[in-house]
Amino acid sequence: RSRGAENSQKEIENKMEAVKMTAEHRTVVRKGLGPLRRGGQLPAILYGVDKKPAPLQLNSREASKTLNRLYGTVLIDLDVNGEKHTSLVREIQRNFVTDEILHVDFLEVAMDRVMRVSIPVRLVGVSAAVNTHGGILVHGLSELEIECLPKDLINEVKVDLAPLQQINDALHVSDAALPGAIRVLTNADELIARVIYASLEEVTTEKPEVVAEVEVAEKGKKEEEEGAEEAPKKGEAKKAEPKKPEPKKAEPKKEQRK
Repeated sequence: RSRGAENSQKEIENKMEAVKMTAEHRTVVRKGLGPLRRGGQLPAILYGVDKKPAPLQLNSREASKTLNRLYGTVLIDLDVNGEKHTSLVREIQRNFVTDEILHVDFLEVAMDRVMRVSIPVRLVGVSAAVNTHGGILVHGLSELEIECLPKDLINEVKVDLAPLQQINDALHVSDAALPGAIRVLTNADELIARVIYASLEEVTTEKPEVVAEVEVAEKGKKEEEEGAEEAPKKGEAKKAEPKKPEPKKAEPKKEQRK
């Protein structure tokens, strides 16, 4: 059995059952969203092809718990007041400080229409080029763009690193095995992973030389400072002693006229 066939089988097993979520129609918009959130409801919207956007609200605690567990591209069976809508999570808006989910966009899909989505690439397994030969694994694409029917959707594509046996071995999009019902739109020559030699900066270290240079520089600086401090002492002129006042010359006494 070929490696490609084995990988294809594993990819088929990656297909997940749709996640179930419950929502109801929402009448509160814009200014009323703050009180709605404080009341424990998560605002959302459902839209799709040839479909008018429908404002929704979900139980914030339950919906956040489900959404935070999702990985990759997953189908959602969204129950809106008893009506089922097969959807994808298109966008999640979060508070950038607390990471709390503030709003969700759901995209409804038609089960009989081909859809175009991006699915994440996950590298699995062990590379001998890395573990045995000390190479560095360089990551390429993190997602692949695909087309398929909703029933054939997988949430991720796993790429095995085992074929990377030697330095400079690489895996490309063409090496990713997916089920036949999925069409890959990403260029087949795009890089997914490659093993390269460790760079000289990583192999050699210049720390001792840098330390030595620093020590020499600091020593020179210290000597220079000490020399600068001593220089005035050596070259300092002796303080001039105060001049002794010269004795005044005795003036000749004037003769008194008789």
